[in-house]
Amino acid sequence: MEGGITLSSAMEQIIGMTGFGALTFGSVTMIAVALLLLYLAIGKGFEPLLLVPIGFGCLLANLPMSYMTSGDEGGLLYYFYQGVKHEIWPPLIFLGVGALTDFGPLLANPSTLLLGAAAQIGVYVTLIVAVLLGFSLQQAAAIGIIGGADGPTAIFLANKLAPELLGPIAVAAYSYMSLVPIIQPPIMRLMTTEKERKIRMEQLKPVSQKVKIIFPIVVTILCLLLLPAAAPLIGLLMLGNLFRECGVTKRLHDTTETHLINIVTILLALAVGSSMTAESFLTIQTIKIIALGLFAFSVATAGGLLLGRLLMVATGGKVNPLIGSAGVSAVPMASRVSQKVGQEADPHNFLLMHAMGPNVAGVIGTAVAAGIMLALFGESALMTSGHAESIIRAGADFLRSIFIG
Repeated sequence: MEGGITLSSAMEQIIGMTGFGALTFGSVTMIAVALLLLYLAIGKGFEPLLLVPIGFGCLLANLPMSYMTSGDEGGLLYYFYQGVKHEIWPPLIFLGVGALTDFGPLLANPSTLLLGAAAQIGVYVTLIVAVLLGFSLQQAAAIGIIGGADGPTAIFLANKLAPELLGPIAVAAYSYMSLVPIIQPPIMRLMTTEKERKIRMEQLKPVSQKVKIIFPIVVTILCLLLLPAAAPLIGLLMLGNLFRECGVTKRLHDTTETHLINIVTILLALAVGSSMTAESFLTIQTIKIIALGLFAFSVATAGGLLLGRLLMVATGGKVNPLIGSAGVSAVPMASRVSQKVGQEADPHNFLLMHAMGPNVAGVIGTAVAAGIMLALFGESALMTSGHAESIIRAGADFLRSIFIG
């Protein structure tokens, strides 16, 4: 002992200068959540390109004194998060998705556009259920979009309507996207018979390059005239697809579908992970959001299957209802699941390209659903959304009267 300083007090001062002294129960819990996400991504292969940077971003944000949360102004991940806050990263992801997407199967069989629309029922039903559970209309809309199984759209809408729920909504959206092969097959087998699953569909007709070039231009004009709020997502999705199909922008197409989308995915995922602090994530709301996300995705799958069965009847058995489950936006995973379940009933049944029609339609459908939500509940609509609120709450009261009494 010298000058009143003991070894133990000196050690306490040293520890207090490190992150160990600032660890709390919440930060330790969130570090465990980050490690779980990394395990699921690396050990189980669940959406590793997304969950690895999200999990690591969560880890960085919850190590005390690291200055790496989305709210730490001046910190590295604070600047990454500005790309989410100012709607830069999600539309750029859509630019890459457009460059990767072949709309040929949809154009060859336009009726599959209806299947992509039918799958969006999960979005709207979940919105009403979320209101029943006490979420605001803006929060309920952001949660409902999880049913579209489109991570960038979920992030885009959550940042617009409910930024306080961004972390759990993003994790739920990307988690259920990765669990498509686990969640969908039981629902598909429950809602179809073996005979229906054996239906073989006619080979798709080829689509000319001219039609493929015209398609993104026409869709942009029509969708944005109807729903201007969807411009960032629909506009860049279709621009990316035009790069792919026009034949004169090979360098732009190559960059967009590879390097650009990979770089933006890293920045977006790290930014989302940096928002997953104990204060925002360890709440009862998070548990509700995870449960509602599963409900939304299940209802979306069921909605696509129901319309698939309707088209089967309307066409005299020419449509295999399994392709309706691909109406969610998880491209191409949902199409592969339709193919897999179909081949369980008939090993020589090839549904992949047929399922790609509703699958890519689901990408458009989810972006349109996000535009509708913004038009109804966004900041610019708050003063004029009284009728929309009345309708939603009437639907919630109706469901409450049925299930609760």
